[in-house]
Amino acid sequence: MKHLGNVTEINGAETEPVDIITFGSPCQDMSVAGKREGLKHKDEGHDETTRSGLFYEAIRIIKEMRDATNGEYPKYAVWENVPGAFSSNKGRDFHAVLEAFCSVCDSTVSIPEPCDTKRPDKLVWNKAGEIVGDNYSVAWRTLDAQYWGVPQRRKRIYLVADFRGQRAGKILFKPDSLRG
Repeated sequence: MKHLGNVTEINGAETEPVDIITFGSPCQDMSVAGKREGLKHKDEGHDETTRSGLFYEAIRIIKEMRDATNGEYPKYAVWENVPGAFSSNKGRDFHAVLEAFCSVCDSTVSIPEPCDTKRPDKLVWNKAGEIVGDNYSVAWRTLDAQYWGVPQRRKRIYLVADFRGQRAGKILFKPDSLRG
């Protein structure tokens, strides 16, 4: 693994192409233990970029690399974050995450908003799901570190994006690879 420095200064077009980009954007602004400032980035029309908003820098790098390699690389991306991402900004931050990943292959994508019938202003996400598009897919799931030998409960959202096919769900939901 190579350390490429400050994520805001990395140019995906100039970076050696890789099959997988994996990242966990800062969680403080989406965590229920944090200030809940959300997923904000100046390039997305906000006044400031929050720490969690650095998520968009990774998406930018992925798009730059794909543009430079005619859509060949990266083939996959893996993102990890806290379950608070589901409810941050009334669920709209996770919606933005899904749209950002899908927009890597489809700039016109529009992800449906799963509204809460009791609170129509709030989006409510399942702890696992999958989006399948034309020759790409995105799947997410909440996993707990206690099932991998860590002596504590530590739930995290894991998202897999397959930018060249419809295998994200097969990768993330393979049942014989998980304990518990």
